[in-house]
Amino acid sequence: MKKNSTTIVILWILAAGTIASCFRRPEKELAHDYPIRPVAFTQVQVNDGFWAPKIETNRTVTVPFALRKNEETGRVDNFRKAAGLMKGPHQGKRYNDSDVFKVMEGAAYTLMLHPDPDLKKRLDDLIAIIGKAQEPDGYLYTTRTIDPKNPAPGAGKERWSNLRVSHELYNVGHMYEAAAAHYAATAERSFLDIALKNADLLLRTFGPGKRRGFPGHQEIEIGLSKLYRATGRQAYLDLAKFFLDERGQYFGGERHDPKDPFAVYDSDEYLQNHKPVLEQDEAVGHAVRAMYMYAGMAEVAALGGRPEYVRAIDRLWENVAGKKMYLTGGVGARDTSEAFGDAYELPNATAYTETCAAIGNALWQQRLFLLHGEAKYVDALERVMYNGLISGVSLDGMSFFYQNPLEFDGKTKLYQEQVGRAPWFEVACCPPNITRFLPSVPGYVYALNNDIIYVNLFLASSVAVEIGNLKVSVRQETSYPWDGEVKFAVEPEKPGEFALYLRIPGWARNEPVPTDLYRFADQNDEKPELKVNGAAIGIEIDKGYARIRRTWKKGDTVELNLPMPVRRVLANDAVKEDAGKVALQRGPLVFCAEGIDNGGKVLDLALSDNTVLQAEFRPDLLNGVVVLKGKAAALAKAADGRITSQKDRDVLFVPYYAWANRGAGEMAVWLPRIIR
Repeated sequence: MKKNSTTIVILWILAAGTIASCFRRPEKELAHDYPIRPVAFTQVQVNDGFWAPKIETNRTVTVPFALRKNEETGRVDNFRKAAGLMKGPHQGKRYNDSDVFKVMEGAAYTLMLHPDPDLKKRLDDLIAIIGKAQEPDGYLYTTRTIDPKNPAPGAGKERWSNLRVSHELYNVGHMYEAAAAHYAATAERSFLDIALKNADLLLRTFGPGKRRGFPGHQEIEIGLSKLYRATGRQAYLDLAKFFLDERGQYFGGERHDPKDPFAVYDSDEYLQNHKPVLEQDEAVGHAVRAMYMYAGMAEVAALGGRPEYVRAIDRLWENVAGKKMYLTGGVGARDTSEAFGDAYELPNATAYTETCAAIGNALWQQRLFLLHGEAKYVDALERVMYNGLISGVSLDGMSFFYQNPLEFDGKTKLYQEQVGRAPWFEVACCPPNITRFLPSVPGYVYALNNDIIYVNLFLASSVAVEIGNLKVSVRQETSYPWDGEVKFAVEPEKPGEFALYLRIPGWARNEPVPTDLYRFADQNDEKPELKVNGAAIGIEIDKGYARIRRTWKKGDTVELNLPMPVRRVLANDAVKEDAGKVALQRGPLVFCAEGIDNGGKVLDLALSDNTVLQAEFRPDLLNGVVVLKGKAAALAKAADGRITSQKDRDVLFVPYYAWANRGAGEMAVWLPRIIR
């Protein structure tokens, strides 16, 4: 299944969610870190037919589009007003500063992908405005600076007075990430110094014996960890831990302004404040906040050498992966509150599964892998990346989903009253998050641990690494996810012994997920095959990886073949929404039936167990995709729900991530199952 591919050379990048430091060396060596190190973007070259075009579209379309939207919607003007460069009231929500920072982070990565003097100047100009908007002591929150007596609803009467909902700390957490990325990209301290000035204000304000409190929306914890990496200053990491440890220590506090529409969501469970973080064992509350918190806990665990935090997020992972994650990897079931539901509460049509939550899930799963070295975390990472995450952005890079439901009637209005994809949102957290995540994708492919090279994701690429004192190049060729053939050329500079760990995805081992939340309807007897220098070898599995330890020499090759039959997926019996239903998966991709391909209707379809489904690559459809073709039963029902007739008709399924790129219409991932 050949496709045109675009080569992207990653020059020097520290991307959102990547733990390996492309930062300049900190002032002192870090005492602790993750035991496994992902390979830095500086070392990765991508010529992949699936991800490279998406990264390129992000660079050429989505980042410029998001920068323009931040201007058009007054988000940048808020900084100008705070800087005294223009007059007028604050526009929009109290958390709109964060959207500017996230797009700046994505723009910094874009500079690393492709030098662009105009974009560099645009960032420099934004940084200058932000620096002027910052108050003398380092405080930065445009809505209060513009009009301290009348800030946006929810901001609180004075600094830090409504941390539960003000987003003061959330905003600057994203600034820290953006500033660290800009510093890594340019070696210039202009933005980093603004961030450090603000962080030093927090150090003077919060901590033991100082002001108490926790941010209602987590993010500052990740941002402070990035500053710790950049500077080696322990106080930043300690403050991240402080904010985590403040949760569950006291309850209540000043509530939202009653005029704020988000007032209903200010509860301790919603804010993950119902228990101390080390005692939490169930994912509850706002899903994005939870994902960011769990990622922040992983940072404190690894960088602070705190195993108690590892144990806590391990318990939470079992809960999410075992009871609260959608087949697409999305999280957050309740459309009324952007929150997790009860165990096995996974509705399809009303699934919230916010794009930001999918990104947060990816960030968390990567950190768990780096802590444990187990493929099950990468399995979950891959599931969300290929399905519930990239579904959040259109193929042309200019329209977005906030929600990512698994069923749609073609009429119901989704978030902020859009029926299909929207070009922007009043609460625009998701599009900027996409801009900063997509450039990071190559950073999830390879990782190192002592004398082990991990290959976690399969995409055409090449990388140069050092194992001890041995320099090794690895080149990967594949058309994944359209087929499962992957070829590697392993080129050490001289013969040397080390191990190559190739992930054998759970779906290739008859496990769609590493828990009992989903299962395949039947077993596949086709086994993955592995060859070294053309000779078949047995697959020795270690924590989900095929382990090949040998003395390698120039010219060595490895071939991995992962069979990709069409698989029927069933949900755990406790998932009432999916009882009696079946979903389709091939390789890492979940498929859906879309009305535009099926006579306008798919919600009347049922799928028989004995229906043969054929996979076919369609280069002319949706930028080139594999589709599934077969027969399905169109059911007619009486008013009381009885089936009155059943007639087979042709049906076509497309990858879930690509739905709603040809207009809004009916869509379904789960179809009623006919057992024959």
